[in-house]
Amino acid sequence: MHYIRGMERSISATDANREFSRVLGEVSAGQTFVVTAHGKPVARMVPMTTPPVPNDDQARRVHALVDELLALPARSPGRITRDDGYE
Repeated sequence: MHYIRGMERSISATDANREFSRVLGEVSAGQTFVVTAHGKPVARMVPMTTPPVPNDDQARRVHALVDELLALPARSPGRITRDDGYE
């Protein structure tokens, strides 16, 4: 492993696999890793952030949309065959 910049470090896919529990603990603590395969970056492991809480207006609009969709009449697509997926 070596530092790339700031709080971001690189780690080979092999080392990330071998040391997954430790790496995951470091990610949980705020560390970011770039996972490399054959020296090339292939993934980034970053700490999760808390999703934003929607405001009341957004929640109202989402509920109104769901209510509107639920009020639509159900429609049958008819008979679906295996070949329909290839059109």
